[in-house]
Amino acid sequence: MMPELNFDQEDLLKLAQMKMPFGKYQGRILADLPEPYLLWFSKQGFPKGELGKLLALMLELHIHGLDRLLDPLKPTRKTQYRFDD
Repeated sequence: MMPELNFDQEDLLKLAQMKMPFGKYQGRILADLPEPYLLWFSKQGFPKGELGKLLALMLELHIHGLDRLLDPLKPTRKTQYRFDD
């Protein structure tokens, strides 16, 4: 079951900046995770907390063809964003 998707602009920035902390795609930006991997999480259960919320949001963006909207938010070599907890 997918969690309720309440998100703000900062969540979109996090998708474009945050790296997957574990698993097959460890170190990859969340926005660059393949849709089949996100679908697998939706069937197995998303992780709890912020990471699960972001993965569910990323899946929704993929499903609706909106994932490319995050491209301008992705870091370049000169741009790095930092999020404090």
